[in-house]
Amino acid sequence: MSTVTLRLPDDTCQRLKQLAASRGISLNKLMEELGIAAIAAHDTETRFRAMGAGADRGRALAVLDRLDAADGARASGGALLLNTVAAQK
Repeated sequence: MSTVTLRLPDDTCQRLKQLAASRGISLNKLMEELGIAAIAAHDTETRFRAMGAGADRGRALAVLDRLDAADGARASGGALLLNTVAAQK
């Protein structure tokens, strides 16, 4: 484990202490969790940027179009089902 000294404005420090208390964890544990979340977000962004750098934009947009169409079909199918059930009552 490493020890880090962190300088924060007093009001920010107080809000972090309150947040930690509301979650029932120590300030140290809260900072650990926030650090892990920041690293995970960074790693995810880096991975997607690397994948996107070699991607074919046209193919990616075509996949998104197919997903939109599938969502639209599901939504209209759900509405059809609801209308059918309502008509039977």
